[in-house]
Amino acid sequence: MSKDAEKSTWKDFIWNPRTREFCGRTASSWGLILLFYLVFYIFLAGMFCLTMYVMLQTLDDHKPTWQDRLGTPGMMIRPEGEAMEIIYNTHNTESWDMYAKSLDVFLSPYNDSEQAVKNENCLENQYFVQADSGDVKNNPKRSCQFNRTTLGICSGLEDRTYGYQAAQPCVILKLNRVIGMLPGTGNEAPFVTCGAKKEDSEKMGPLVYFPPNGTFNLMYYPYYGKKAQVNYSQPLVALKFLNITRNEDVNIECRIISSSIPPGSERDKFAGKVSFKLRINTVN
Repeated sequence: MSKDAEKSTWKDFIWNPRTREFCGRTASSWGLILLFYLVFYIFLAGMFCLTMYVMLQTLDDHKPTWQDRLGTPGMMIRPEGEAMEIIYNTHNTESWDMYAKSLDVFLSPYNDSEQAVKNENCLENQYFVQADSGDVKNNPKRSCQFNRTTLGICSGLEDRTYGYQAAQPCVILKLNRVIGMLPGTGNEAPFVTCGAKKEDSEKMGPLVYFPPNGTFNLMYYPYYGKKAQVNYSQPLVALKFLNITRNEDVNIECRIISSSIPPGSERDKFAGKVSFKLRINTVN
């Protein structure tokens, strides 16, 4: 076939004036194809919208319909040091003042005056259950006060330095929120226990906990979710190191103790506990 014939055949495929076909199809054929795909995609979009509508009718704005709830919640510390390390020098104000400022910001919502305005003065040592009445939702749900003064000398009210300047620092612990979790049994509240890891067992020295015994009172449970309890104040435990070894790394582990919270497994080594390093330098 000559080049002119090939060129003519290609041009006829794009537009054939004799048959009035564009790319091998007439206008009516192209119209039917476009109409088919238009109807097809409108149908798919309608099915998607209908499916989303039906699914959304099953959801509750205040509580997740399905939740992959962990059996053992995690724990976190404040202040948050880099890579879970709190390292400072008592002679260098800037090295520890950032920790004190971080705790000020974190604890400001727990001021007694603010808690008195937005939360309830609940009965201690019992769950604060606020059940719905059938289809009538008991929302928004109330929350119990956790007053900053509960943290004693680790509240930052008596000592603005939180003990960092005196080499007796405070560390705040919080248990991660889990909707519907009941962490205690009967009147037995969960509590925190902290200790140095084996290689540092002689370095940590005595501790003092606030509230006493490091307990998370039952009145802060169950937690109903961020939208259901807009004013929820997460309970805290503060620990104060009284005589930790200076100028050395001390690796510390804190864990939650409760008969109703299973210990962490090998698959999740951070469940129910937190590990961090504390080093207090006193040499210029």
